[in-house]
Order: sequence, then structure tokens, then C-alpha cells
Amino acid sequence: MAIRPVVLALSRSGEETAHRVAKSIDAQVHGREGRVAQADAFFANALDHARDLFAAGVPIVGVCASGILIRGVAPLLSDKRAEPPVVSVNDDGSVVVPLLGGHRGANRLAREISEALGGVAAVTTAGDVAMGVALDEPPLGYALANPEDAKSAMAAMLGGSGLRIEGQNIFDLQDGDAGVVLNVTDAPVQGSEAELVYHPQNFVLGLGCARNADPDEMWEQVEKVLAEAGVAAGAIAAVASIDLKGDEPAMIETAKRLSKPLRLFTAAQLEEETPRLENPSEVVFAEVGCHGVSEAAALAMVGTQGSLRVSKRKAANVTVALGEAVAPLVDLKGRARGTLSIVGIGPGQASWRTPEVSRLVAEAEELVGYGLYIDLLGPLAIGKERSDFPLGGEEARCRYALEQAGQGKNVALVCSGDAGIYAMGALVFELMDRAPDEMGVSNAARRVEVVCSPGVSALQGAAARAGAPLGHDFCAISLSDLLTPRDDILRRLKAAAEGDFVIAFYNPVSKTRRTLLAEAREILLKHRPSDTPVMLASSLGRPEENVRYRRLDELEVDEVDMLTVVLIGSSNSKLAQLGTGPRMYTPRGYARKIDGDLSQQAS
Repeated sequence: MAIRPVVLALSRSGEETAHRVAKSIDAQVHGREGRVAQADAFFANALDHARDLFAAGVPIVGVCASGILIRGVAPLLSDKRAEPPVVSVNDDGSVVVPLLGGHRGANRLAREISEALGGVAAVTTAGDVAMGVALDEPPLGYALANPEDAKSAMAAMLGGSGLRIEGQNIFDLQDGDAGVVLNVTDAPVQGSEAELVYHPQNFVLGLGCARNADPDEMWEQVEKVLAEAGVAAGAIAAVASIDLKGDEPAMIETAKRLSKPLRLFTAAQLEEETPRLENPSEVVFAEVGCHGVSEAAALAMVGTQGSLRVSKRKAANVTVALGEAVAPLVDLKGRARGTLSIVGIGPGQASWRTPEVSRLVAEAEELVGYGLYIDLLGPLAIGKERSDFPLGGEEARCRYALEQAGQGKNVALVCSGDAGIYAMGALVFELMDRAPDEMGVSNAARRVEVVCSPGVSALQGAAARAGAPLGHDFCAISLSDLLTPRDDILRRLKAAAEGDFVIAFYNPVSKTRRTLLAEAREILLKHRPSDTPVMLASSLGRPEENVRYRRLDELEVDEVDMLTVVLIGSSNSKLAQLGTGPRMYTPRGYARKIDGDLSQQAS
């Protein structure tokens, strides 16, 4: 889905302009705390917030000095083809400057804002200034087949080579007799520095296949159909099929190779196309509930005015049809496959949240999770549909997230730390691994795309605050016996103690469970010194963060709660007494090398 821009208001003098900008482009206003009276969300530090939004791929419009935005996003600049637009607007709205992403929407955004405010769009991109358009940014519904040649072609035109148009004049430019050619065609024409080829995306591939069909077989059939029709792959707007095939590797791989969306229809929707089918099949109807899949899906996508350019072509395990619409397809029919992103947001502070997680959250239509964790996303969650679940509602929240994704939505399941470590990742896959009659989720939910993104775990956060306590072998043990039998926990404790692992305790205590941590201490004291360092880290990454050290024999249960990570050192772990306080580390064995070098120097 397209990510809506965010308008940043940094001062009272630009606040009114920020709201006018937001209204003109249907965006949210994020305001600086203490300096802006009204906003959809507030932030404490402009540079940090701009950086966080940019990392998430969110287009930014800042009503502020350009330098603030530049300093904010500068550390993240790497690939202009992937970076979101960044636009600055002065406080009175008289000047709008596209700073980054000119050909990825910033120039267009700047013009739209300037027209709404009655200001000037200070566009500096050469092609835009000279011709009023960016030739590598065609109108919606058209694709440039050879973007790598756009820069050279525009340079030639600016140098006076002229312009010739073949086909539709999509840029509304003056046509000449010679010069660089702008060729708008659905044919597979080879472009060059002297010819830019644009494909109108009027076509849809309708696909059908047997279960677990070979993706290469599907791709071979697709190429044959496109060749028969004389249609370029770039003229394809989407691939389409029945929803029962949403998780078929052949469907997914074809959409991936074409870089096009996969759209799905129910059997009932496809059955409505039966009167228009060229090859209706009673066999197909008996199997899936409609008289055709590939032809019906193509026709459903192109609409009542569209038609089949190529009827169903069948190979051993796949079918392919090509539908043609009367105009480029921009608003696609059907629904998406559905995506569930399982994201770990780290211990809480934004700077510990990975850019990938921020991007997945920004792209999501709905956020699902424990309410506190969603709140920790701050402004990134503002304006999102959200479904909050209480602690203890883990199964319910995972089921809900999967079923929402099964409807074709893009859903983010928000976890603290890393979602795969004592969080929701395993439960999601456990539910998907069960059939509906085995207390699993629906078949639609089992067909969604699941994306797992790593986060900074509480274990890693605590270790970083301590120093390097995980410098050698370590393990993590949850002391919660709600889901794990107590005897299993004790068995693992004894094994870890005997193995002399550094141990991270998750869920060390609760209101009703106060004894296991004390038992763990006594087990460990049988295998390592009483002065073994222990780190207690509470509320990591949050304003109330509290880190302290204890000896193993002085570890008290009463100073530990559910927000505390307990790191128990091995028999080799040490506390380095430094000027700024103690730092915990576990040697890996370099001492033997260092001491050996030292003895050689002495000799």
C-alpha cells in the first residue's frame, strides 16, 4: 500500500501552514512537543523523528528550514531509487522545496502543495525545469521499460536534440520530426538512450494451476502467451487467480518475476464471469466452484468493458489467459493475498527499532498487539487502525491478526524485543500448522504471506547496557511455568548450571510466581562462585530504565519484576571496575593469548 505523507510542524509560526498542507494532501500533522498546540501526534526531537520516518519509508513534508530535514535524514542516505520524498516548506507557505526523491513523488508533491498554498515550487531537477515533466516518472498506469536510459535521453533533449512521439502523447509535449523518441506501446520494443519506451498497463494475466505446480512451468507458459499476443511484460498491471491458490508457489513466483501484484477473487466472483468465458469447464466447477479460473480471473480484473486478448492456454499443470482493459489499470480489483508482519520493536526506544520494522509498521493497514507495545511506537502508530489485546491474550491476538490478514489486509503483529524470542512468532506458525478442525486458523489465514523481522531482544539490550556479558557461550531460560512444566524448567536450569553458561532469565517472577527465581539461585550456587556477577535490567530503553549489579548469593526476588531481565554470569564472568562504574563481561579465552604475548615480551 502507498504510505501517506507526514507533515512536520516545528514551531507556532508554521503551525497554521502545516495544517493547510496536511489538508491539501490528506496527511497527518506531527508537532514538536511544547512548541505546537495542535497535531495528530507529538514528538520530542525533530532530527530523531525525521530520521525515524525516513527509515520507515514515510514521505516527509517539513514546515521548517531545509537544513533541519537534511541533517535529520543525512545519516540514512544511500539509494535514491529507494528513498522516500522529502519536501520542505517555509513557515508562510510561499516556497516549497523538494529536497529528496524528486522523481519518486517529491516534485509532484511540491507542485500540489504550492498550488494549494499559492506559493512557488522550487523544483531544480533539470528535466522538470526545462520541460515541466520528469520523463522517468510517467503517469499512473504507465511503466518506463528502460529507466536506465532516461538520464541520457533527457540530457540529449536538453542539449537540443529535439523530440519525436510515437503512440499516445502521455506527457502532453510538443511533437517534432526528429530527436529522442518517446514510444508508448504495449509491444516488447527494445529501448535505448535515443528511445524511451513506455508501456500502458492495460493487461492482466489470469493464472490457474494444480496444487504445487512447478513455477518454471508456469513462467514458460506465461512467456508463450505474451509472445503469442505480442505484449511486453511491462504492460502487465497484475496477475490474478482464485483465492484458493493464493499460496501457490507458481502464482507467487510469477508475480515476483514480473514485479506485479497478485490479486485474488472468490469462486463466486469468478463464476459471475461464466457467460464471457471461451472455455468453461464443468470439471473446474466441480473442483473449485466456478467454471473457469484463468479466463475468469483475467476478465474479472479488466472489467465489463475489457476482453480476452488470449484465451486459456493449458500446459500439463498450469493455465494462463491474458485479459485486456480499455484503459490502463490503476485501481485494481480483487484483493491482495494478505500479509502478516511479525515485528519486534526492541525494548522500547525508537533508536533501537530497526528500519525494516519501522517500514513494515508504516506499510501496515492495521496494528495488532498488547496495547503498551503499540503505544511504544509513538507517532508511527498514529492514524493506524489498531486492535489492542491484554496480557494473557496471546492466542487470541495471533488468531485475530492471521484472520485479518486472511481477508487480504496488511497487518503488523507488534511484539516487544524480538518477535521470535519468547514472543508471538512461534505461536503464529503453530496456529498455521494446524488444520481448522484442529483448533488452527481458517484456510484463508493459512494462505497469507508471513514476514518475520528481527528486533533487538531484551537479552541483547541488557547485555549492551552491561558491557559484554555474552562474550562466551550463553542461553536463555523462561521461568514462567504457565506454558512450560515446572519440572522441565528445573531440568534446564540444572543443565545450564552444569554447563557453566551465562544465563538470561526471561519472565523471572510474577505476582503469583515468586519461588522459581530463588530455586534457580540455589541451583546455580552449587556450580559457580557466590560472587558471580548478576545484572538486573528493568524497563530497558525507557525513561525509567534501571540497571544494577548484585552477587549471585545476594540476589533477592523482591527487587525483580516482570519488566526485569536477569543476567547471571558464568564462573568466568567479571565486573570491570571503571571510572564510570562497573561493566560486566565474560572472557572468551583471549587472556591466554594476551598472557602468552606478555611472557614473550618479558623474556
